[in-house]
Amino acid sequence: MTGGDRFACTVAIDWSGAKGRKHKGIAIAEARGHEAPRLVRPRHVWSRCEVLDWLVGRAAAEPTLFGFDFSFAPPFVERGAYLPGEDGIPSDARAFWAYVDSRCDDEDLGAASFLEQAHRRHFYFGIADGVKADFVRFRTCDAVLNAAGGRKTASAYDAIGAAQVAKASFAGMRLLHHLDGRVAVWPMDPLPPQGSAIVEIYTRIYIRNAGLPGKKIRTADDLDAALEGLGSPPARLDHVPSDHETDALVTAAGMRAHLANPNAFAPPGLSPEIARTEGWTFGIA
Repeated sequence: MTGGDRFACTVAIDWSGAKGRKHKGIAIAEARGHEAPRLVRPRHVWSRCEVLDWLVGRAAAEPTLFGFDFSFAPPFVERGAYLPGEDGIPSDARAFWAYVDSRCDDEDLGAASFLEQAHRRHFYFGIADGVKADFVRFRTCDAVLNAAGGRKTASAYDAIGAAQVAKASFAGMRLLHHLDGRVAVWPMDPLPPQGSAIVEIYTRIYIRNAGLPGKKIRTADDLDAALEGLGSPPARLDHVPSDHETDALVTAAGMRAHLANPNAFAPPGLSPEIARTEGWTFGIA
């Protein structure tokens, strides 16, 4: 069975780190068979808890590969710890998700308090914290992507600016904990022989795979050009898309195309330690 035969469809979820119960930045798209990718509930304003409930139901209905665009764990290998100098911090991703969730009482799976209060000294919020380079660290898969010429990825410890991923990532870790083993999370879990699975995604990988520079896509024509580069039929949207929508649509198609790569779930740089602690971005192979 090839990767393309393994799943009924691929689903990309463009996540959001914003505070509050509703997040206009969340968009979901699916790519099924050889069809054009389509938005799931277009223009719907998703809450994080709603995404969690929807995913659990969808995962049980048919074998689906879900992708989330947040870091599934902070860097670990480089320093041998997620939060160096702190006592009682777990040393594997699953236990760390539970720890993050235990230290947050933010609504709708938010995690701002984890960064801003519980472990403030590990995160960069601006020049008052000192030199930014002293905070940012990267995972092994980030280094592999950067070495291959990919756009420099963001650090899970960088919590300032429009490009920061820290708040979204730690909120996402709470979601992964609340899944409670109901859906496999690769590579922390091995890919199961059947059923659904969840992977980490990075949209710019698939934009570059489509032959484009890797910049945000903000028009329907540019979206269809990217889809063509990924071997997908055009979406032919009837509205001006947000970049959250285009990210989700391109990534759903890109995930589907990447399933044909024999190393999709066995990238050369992935070791058991990395799988257990840091994880890996689907698409880096």
